[in-house]
Parts: sequence; structure tokens; C-alpha cells
Amino acid sequence: MFGRKKQEEATVTPAPVVEQRPGAKNRPTPSRREAEAARRRPIVPADREAAKKDSRRREREERAKYREAMYRGEEWALGPRDRGPQRRFVRDMVDSRWNVGEFLLPLMIIALPISMLPYRWAYIAGFTVLYGMIALTVLDVLLLTRRVKKAVREKFGEEPAKGTAWYVFSRSVQLRAGRMPRPQVTRGGRAKA
Repeated sequence: MFGRKKQEEATVTPAPVVEQRPGAKNRPTPSRREAEAARRRPIVPADREAAKKDSRRREREERAKYREAMYRGEEWALGPRDRGPQRRFVRDMVDSRWNVGEFLLPLMIIALPISMLPYRWAYIAGFTVLYGMIALTVLDVLLLTRRVKKAVREKFGEEPAKGTAWYVFSRSVQLRAGRMPRPQVTRGGRAKA
């Protein structure tokens, strides 16, 4: 009897070696107890100040990364208003030219104080220049909007997205350095798709 068991144990073959397959898990599934133990962490860290500083540092780095991507015009970092090939094309068309609206704010900074001088000529000159500049800006934006919508129809074969006119206006009256996302084309350059 005893001899037979030893013979049976000797004839038992070891478990076959499982080959490592790419893309496969290649390990046994952990039990629920093992999975829960692996996830278990203290609710309040031992060093709260260090954890708080580390969390703030990571958030700051994440915000900086997001902001830089938005400056570069990367699609994943843009807001819903700026996403899509149509909006990129519109931005490039606006950024590729000089816009009258870019000079509106600097001219206001100059014209308003002049109009407040106690002389009648200063009052008339300041407001004439100011309202004239506003009229030129509106005219420039209307002409640019027509041109942009026509170019969008030709390039994409569809109607421009809703709000394109406002997008053109808001981008063209901003100073070039303050536009978000930053201009991707130079003045006089070609608008990309």
C-alpha cells in the first residue's frame, strides 16, 4: 500500500507551463479579498501637509499643461466654442489679416480722455474719432463675416456653424496678443484647414 502511493506521486507530472501571450492577462484573477486589500488606503494620509502640498503641485502642473495646450490650439484642450475644423479655419482667416477692430481699444484709451478736456473741439474730436472707429469696425466685421462664410461653404461644402458671425466679431476686435487660442498663422499667411 505505502509503496503504491509513492509510485503514484512520482508519476504525477508538473503543471504545464503556460506561454505568455501578448495582449493577454497572463496571471490568475485575484480573489475579491485580494482585490479589496490592494485598493485599501488610509482615508486621511499620515502626513496631511505633505499630501496637501503634493496635491496642489499636481493640480498646478495639470493646469499649466492644459493652458499650454490651449495656447497651442490643441483640439482636446479647447472649449466647445473653439473646437472643430470649421472654427480652426475661421480663426486662421481672422488671424491672417489686419482687422480694424484691433485698433478700437487702443484708440478708445486715447480718445476718451481727450473728449473729457474742457474744450469743445476736444469733445467733438474725441467722440467723432471714437464713433467713426466703431462704424469702421462694424463695417470691417460685416465684410469679413461674409467672406468667411463664403470660404467655409466652399471649403467644407456645408453651411457655417451657428454663431460664426459672433465668433468672427469677438476674435477680430481682440488684440492679437490676447486671442485664445493663440494665432497659428502670420499676418498675410494662408488659413489652414
